[in-house]
Amino acid sequence: MTKPSVQGGSEKEIAELVGELEQAEAYEQRLRQLIAEARDQLAAGNVSVALSMLNAALSDIDSAADVVAPSSPAPR
Repeated sequence: MTKPSVQGGSEKEIAELVGELEQAEAYEQRLRQLIAEARDQLAAGNVSVALSMLNAALSDIDSAADVVAPSSPAPR
């Protein structure tokens, strides 16, 4: 079976983009899980625990900025 033609990028670039997408999806899942856990803590009346969890999430977001917006653009 022949490979479909690659328009606008090499196979290496496509593989890198797929990898970035997989990282972003995993990051999103971690954030969703943390939000659910914080919501559960709030529902249980544990406000300080929920705030602590959300502060930790904000720290993770700040330190993982390259997942959301790469620090160096891909060469063209």
